[in-house]
Amino acid sequence: MSEVPEEKPPTVTPMRVVIGLCLLAPFVAMLWVSSYAKVEPTFIGIPFFYWYQMAWVLISTALTLIAHQLWQRDQRSRKGGVSR
Repeated sequence: MSEVPEEKPPTVTPMRVVIGLCLLAPFVAMLWVSSYAKVEPTFIGIPFFYWYQMAWVLISTALTLIAHQLWQRDQRSRKGGVSR
């Protein structure tokens, strides 16, 4: 008989909820096409449809970075390490 370590069910913490929201926000923003399927307002001559999507590339990068940092902090605190 081999002993298999018991796995604990996933723990939902407020930090993990924030991480999930950071990762979910870009998907919701991009899949809700009717909210940005328009020409006006233009930004330096670029229609809203295009510059809105390009802005979300930068926003998504920032949100993913935040989620990564929060995940690392969460993992360190669960292992009893020092958090920054």
